[in-house]
Amino acid sequence: MKEFPMLAKTFKGLEEVLAGELTELGANNIQIERRAVSFTGDKTILYRANLCLRTASRVLVPIVSFTARDADEVYAHAKEVDWAEYMSVNTGFSIDSTVYSEEFRHSKYVTYRVKDAIADWWVAKEGKRPNVQLTHPDLYLNVHIAGTRVTLSLDSSGESLHKRGYKVAATEAPISEALAAGMLLMAGWKGQSDFYDPMCGSGTFLIEASLIAQNIAPGLFRQDYAFMHWPDFNADLWEEIYNDDSRERAFTHHIYGSDASYYAVQAALKNIKSAGQTRFIDVHQIRIQELKDIHAQGALVMINPPYGERLAQDKDVLRLYQDMGSALKHQFTGATAWVISSNEEALKCIGLKPNKKVHLLNGELDCLFHCYELFQGERKAFVQSREKPKRTSERLEHPSPRPRAQHSPAQGPVRHSHGPGSDTRRGGKGFGRSRQ
Repeated sequence: MKEFPMLAKTFKGLEEVLAGELTELGANNIQIERRAVSFTGDKTILYRANLCLRTASRVLVPIVSFTARDADEVYAHAKEVDWAEYMSVNTGFSIDSTVYSEEFRHSKYVTYRVKDAIADWWVAKEGKRPNVQLTHPDLYLNVHIAGTRVTLSLDSSGESLHKRGYKVAATEAPISEALAAGMLLMAGWKGQSDFYDPMCGSGTFLIEASLIAQNIAPGLFRQDYAFMHWPDFNADLWEEIYNDDSRERAFTHHIYGSDASYYAVQAALKNIKSAGQTRFIDVHQIRIQELKDIHAQGALVMINPPYGERLAQDKDVLRLYQDMGSALKHQFTGATAWVISSNEEALKCIGLKPNKKVHLLNGELDCLFHCYELFQGERKAFVQSREKPKRTSERLEHPSPRPRAQHSPAQGPVRHSHGPGSDTRRGGKGFGRSRQ
């Protein structure tokens, strides 16, 4: 099949993770861009990208790219496109615009001018205007402007890919599924250990961790993609790709979640059941301060706590972070923990020194994503224990005094139904696995 250029959009800070995903899919000519990754591939790659990419928000197929300094120039170029190649006069369409430019200050006006160009093209050809259809259109179009460079693309995804389709319940300010998956991949998660989220909310980290652990494509839960309504849609190829489970793998560990809120726990349980992951995930209602007897050696812990944005110095928020730090230090010894927050002052209250810091964007909030190695005793002793010992021959060549050892920094349609859901326990000692 013929290859063509594509662009996968993502969140700020996840570009390299997305590039790695595209490499595994077999895409070619991968280039990292601003909140996006460009690549080339055939129709198989296009379909797989929509089905399998965990960190992409949408996959675009450029139609035309040109230089323009105002909306009228954009109109002129858009009117030169042969729109009969992509739609008919009866096709309902919608346009989304993204603008990073000093010349174009009003993205909505750009959208209007492109819409006018398409309508006028069809009036000239058939004497009839197509309909703009804001909800469930037949064709999704995207206009991207960076400076004076304008790219007009087909949107093959339609609704954002972060909307997996398994969420049937939500809590306040839930983290995006695509961002959650990106954070997990950034932390090196592949299902190699147990996983804990002691502030799980509606269960996004838990579900995404389970899907990654089994290498289940996140798009399996969706019923519709924009490319399915294109004139050249290959239904047989899509069915083959959709039903291919050859890349899935067994998960031999377990995933544990908890939250202080009864309503959050209930929402998480509903979403976990909807995703078919109850066999691998247990959720309990308990405050992080009350967790005890956690066997977390070698496990991965990931937390998205409240940020307290409106009251950055609120004593309750700062105390919560102190309690979180105490729980990590004393209950999750031997694990690696990652915490995301936009509240730098609160992060300091955790009382642990991060060995890695990553800047991410959660919605409109600039956040820090901190990694903590959780160990017993003093940090100095832990670092020394991680130092690479000298070989015997090297020690003999250097009698007393011994040179200081060198060390490296710490490294830090649905097909699946996995059995009955886990029960919810109020209080208790912590993450005991449910008995069925």
